[in-house]
Amino acid sequence: MEKTEGKIRYGLIGIGAQGGSYARFLTNAPAPFPGMVCAPCPDNCALGALCDIDPEKEKMCKEQYPDVPFFKDWKDMIASGTVDAIITTVPHYLHHEISIYAMEHGMNVLCEKPAGVRSKDVQKMIACAKAHPEVSFGIMFNQRTNCVYRKMHEMVQSGKYGQIKRVNWIITDWYRTQAYYNSGGWRATWDGEGGGVLFNQCPHQLDLLQWIAGMKPERVRAFCRFGKWHDIEVEDDVTAYMEFPNGASGCFVTCTADAPGTNRLELTGTKGKLVYENNVITYWKLKTDEREFCKTAPGGFDQPACETQTVEIPAVEGSEHNRVLNNVANAILGLEPLYIDGKEGINGVALADAMLLSTWLDKTIEMPFDDDLYLAELDKRRATSRRKENVNEKTFSLDNSFSNK
Repeated sequence: MEKTEGKIRYGLIGIGAQGGSYARFLTNAPAPFPGMVCAPCPDNCALGALCDIDPEKEKMCKEQYPDVPFFKDWKDMIASGTVDAIITTVPHYLHHEISIYAMEHGMNVLCEKPAGVRSKDVQKMIACAKAHPEVSFGIMFNQRTNCVYRKMHEMVQSGKYGQIKRVNWIITDWYRTQAYYNSGGWRATWDGEGGGVLFNQCPHQLDLLQWIAGMKPERVRAFCRFGKWHDIEVEDDVTAYMEFPNGASGCFVTCTADAPGTNRLELTGTKGKLVYENNVITYWKLKTDEREFCKTAPGGFDQPACETQTVEIPAVEGSEHNRVLNNVANAILGLEPLYIDGKEGINGVALADAMLLSTWLDKTIEMPFDDDLYLAELDKRRATSRRKENVNEKTFSLDNSFSNK
């Protein structure tokens, strides 16, 4: 397959639900599910090759994409000359191995979230990218291109809204059935996936929380419940308390069994409060900085004057995934900077690791924590990880998950 002039050829490693979606994005192929929406192919992108070890996936790819080279070995794909960049849509433990090998062999990488399971592995990826500046290393944090979160990031980082005092996010609208967890042998196992809701559904939120606030937690105390609502061995219910370097505190709550669920992000600052819920950003604007008002108000029950505003959210064309695909392609072509550097992947992984470690050790975790201690605790669980029997491998549509959940 010859290179299309001016386009970056992506090689997809792993053709499951996510990889199949990228294949459709990159070829403008029709949606396989009724009512599913497929975004148009990004301007500077093309599908260069496909790779999977499953014979059924190979058969499907050759039927749907007969002109696209197919590989059973991702190393063969990287060496083939048919692609300019790879996307890792494989189980999480393979993200760092494939990314590092690709960069060491001069290949550009767009890593799916999460960047890895262990922060120590992500550090290795970052070191490899630093050692190979000739290649681009991006991560698929497509939600950073979401107009809602971009607006909230802009507002908080402008400094006009005061110093952050509290960050709360309850994100429980990830409802998943037992059939979902039964759909793959690697799903929801310590050895196959390395975690549950924190590593599958929540990597975007764990990243966005820190990106919008502009700071990382320095202490974490978490309570993860493992297989509380489903027949799985990993976490499906999490409540975590965080403390930040500036004295702010926060809570993060997530679950895959709440119906109906909630998605509410709240940031309280000294000059007001921002809340995102039900596709609306609301700003409670204080006329006086709360810290100043507290010190000078004459009455013990006085309240600072406040006005409520609905924040206008600027419209942005195109799908979030395609914005990242196109940006990485443009960065490779030298047309624009990389919007989300792959090194940003460490933040969410470290926070997820800290939440699990806090639960396992039943204590508050100081950040940064001991990576080797986390690895030892994780390996204990990997050693006793259950092997699923009679798995009914199934690929579900991800259409409803491409939202600002």
